[in-house]
Amino acid sequence: MIEALPDDVAHVLDFALSFTGALSGIQLGMQIRHLRVQKRCACGCGSTYFSLDVDAVAPAPTLTGTQVVGDMEVLGAHQETIGQVQVFTKDGYLAWLEVCSWNDDSFTLADAHRRLCPCLRRV
Repeated sequence: MIEALPDDVAHVLDFALSFTGALSGIQLGMQIRHLRVQKRCACGCGSTYFSLDVDAVAPAPTLTGTQVVGDMEVLGAHQETIGQVQVFTKDGYLAWLEVCSWNDDSFTLADAHRRLCPCLRRV
C-alpha cells in the first residue's frame, strides 16, 4: 500500500541530504515532496522504501547505480554510536532510508529523528 511520506521520514531525509554534495543534494531534495512510502520494514525499525513518480522530477545525473548518499551516525547520551541512518539512491532517484541499531534492537526512526533533528522536538 502506497502512503504519503510521514513528517519524520521527510525531516530525516532533508537533514541527511543537507550533508551531500551541493548539486546532487539539491536535486535529491527536490524529490522529497514527490516521494511516497512503498513499504516499511516489518521489524518496526522505520526503514522505509520509496515510490516516486519519475516523470515528476529529474534524477540527480551524477548518481548512477545504487549509492549511499547519506550516512549518519546517531549518538547516544554519552556520545557513543547507538545507530546509523543511511539514504540510498538508485539511478539518481531516492530509493530507501535504512535505520540500523548498534546496541538496542528497539532503535527506531523516531529515535533517530529525535537525536538528529533536535530542533523539531516537542516541548
